[in-house]
Amino acid sequence: MILVDTGAWFALSVPSDPDHLAARNFVESNREPLFTTDYIADELLTLFRFRRQSQRASQWLESVLLSGAIDLVRITPDDFEHAVAIYRGYSDKLWSFTDCTSLAAMERLKVAQAFAFDEHFRQFGSITVVP
Repeated sequence: MILVDTGAWFALSVPSDPDHLAARNFVESNREPLFTTDYIADELLTLFRFRRQSQRASQWLESVLLSGAIDLVRITPDDFEHAVAIYRGYSDKLWSFTDCTSLAAMERLKVAQAFAFDEHFRQFGSITVVP
């Protein structure tokens, strides 16, 4: 399984994004199951709104989230508590709280790969970042 992060979803959805081609090529060649979390969905929908991409937000909701095309993993209370500890323990990093919840969920699910374009997942040290 591979976690799909916010930036990867955005790059896939917005053709003008600098990482769009790399994201599309990765998805077309990938054979592993993909999943995302409810916190990533929240962060992505907020990013779409902030970047004035409401139509792409609606398309993503319909074609990905609501269609069941991808597994949506919900952050558990234990994940949340673990994310708080990660967030506090790495205050020198610019990790969002969503990044911390992603790491907590990945550790719970024993997932070691993330589809992401930012440096945060590389900074975790235990995650292989694709593409």
